[in-house]
Amino acid sequence: MAYSGEPLLAQNLLFRPEHSLIDQSLHSHLGATTTNGDGFGIGWYGEGSVPAVFKSIEPAWNDSNLREIASQLRTPLFFAHVRASTGTAVQRSNCHPFRHEQWLWMHNGSLHGFQAIKRELVTAVDPSLYPDLQGSTDSETLFFLALTFGLTDDPFGGVARAVGFVEHTARSRGIENPVQMTVATTDGTSTWIFRYSSESRSRSLFYSTEMSTLRKLHPDVEELKDLGEEARIVVSEPLRDLPGAWNEVPESAAGVIRAGRDDMREFEPIPPA
Repeated sequence: MAYSGEPLLAQNLLFRPEHSLIDQSLHSHLGATTTNGDGFGIGWYGEGSVPAVFKSIEPAWNDSNLREIASQLRTPLFFAHVRASTGTAVQRSNCHPFRHEQWLWMHNGSLHGFQAIKRELVTAVDPSLYPDLQGSTDSETLFFLALTFGLTDDPFGGVARAVGFVEHTARSRGIENPVQMTVATTDGTSTWIFRYSSESRSRSLFYSTEMSTLRKLHPDVEELKDLGEEARIVVSEPLRDLPGAWNEVPESAAGVIRAGRDDMREFEPIPPA
């Protein structure tokens, strides 16, 4: 889940909705696994020059510290992720979101055949970035490849070149359909989202309808009154069944969310020259 808009108490989205991310950690309806109990993480922007992160290998539904923090944490932009390991170790450094300087990144999905091509992918990471790789996941590796290929200057192009490189590397080793991803990344001002898979069967991803429209549709829903006009929420699964509230990100699409302007476009990987 990603939120941006007027400063909001984190618990209002993490715990209060009927199908909150905490509920999804136990009872996912659309995910590849029903239970996502291999750790969690939240990242948010506050007073510092870089975002803060809080991660744990405990299940999100069973962590009292998360509830304590969420009840006091008010922020204009935060990420939250619950993890189901796809084969790498259950350890704090493998929990999302991942951070590099002012950037946050989280990924739902996997790179098929990652262990067979891990060496080629990791050694392609820019030498200046490599020391900051902390974990062993395909998700963090994809993040650092995107940074290597220009994420900070051109997020759409950086991710497209990273995905293109992964697909090229995998197919050279006989691995078909290597990429399965929904991704959210942010520099603290704008949030970019991506939905793509090599076989065009991507995991689910939704974004919220503009608040002014939602309030007209549902004037009696109290929760909407707490959200500012610029509030945007991106989720793997809708937080509640509210007609007109959620829009599915199209297959092979990418978008950017920022104050005053959103943009959605087609996403196509860029293979190496």
